[in-house]
Amino acid sequence: WILKPHNFDPSKKYPLVVEIHGGPQTQYGYGFFHEMQLLVAEGYVVLYTNPRGSCGYGFDFSLAVNGQWGEKDSIDIMNGVDELLKRGYIDEQRMGVTGGSYGGFMTNWLIGHNDRFKVAVTDRCVANLASMFGSGDVGWDIGYDNLDTTPWENLEKYMHMSPISYVQNMKTPLLIIHSEQDLRCPIEQAEQLYAS
Repeated sequence: WILKPHNFDPSKKYPLVVEIHGGPQTQYGYGFFHEMQLLVAEGYVVLYTNPRGSCGYGFDFSLAVNGQWGEKDSIDIMNGVDELLKRGYIDEQRMGVTGGSYGGFMTNWLIGHNDRFKVAVTDRCVANLASMFGSGDVGWDIGYDNLDTTPWENLEKYMHMSPISYVQNMKTPLLIIHSEQDLRCPIEQAEQLYAS
């Protein structure tokens, strides 16, 4: 989906914000999202997609990222960005990325693997799947469901899929937002990222 500002002029260049949903087994649809509407009202173009791992395209599609968070789905998101850039109305020097929960995970992942975004906002993020296994209300279930193992049996697999492992590559200015009482993605996830 592409949301464009009021009085959109395709001959002008606009800043872009890429919004990434939580989950990953959820989806964007035609529902109203206030944060996207606020960004559009301020003159941004907003792109949001349902990459592999999302619901709505069948069981196999929603399971396509199990054991591979960040690897296939990041390709889908960046392909969406590249397709939008071909349309000629995005200022490539003013692109941002944001998302919450799994969207925060993916925000962290993207800025740990490329420097195409000029700014990022990670909200109630996932940064370290190994520590989330023991601290989130369903961290053990998310971890085991996606990786078919536990952190003590295969820590390398957990860390390979954890954005915290790529923090040394993060050069994009990052705003970290987190709620103290988030039980799904505990605040320790944001604290680790901030400290790193």
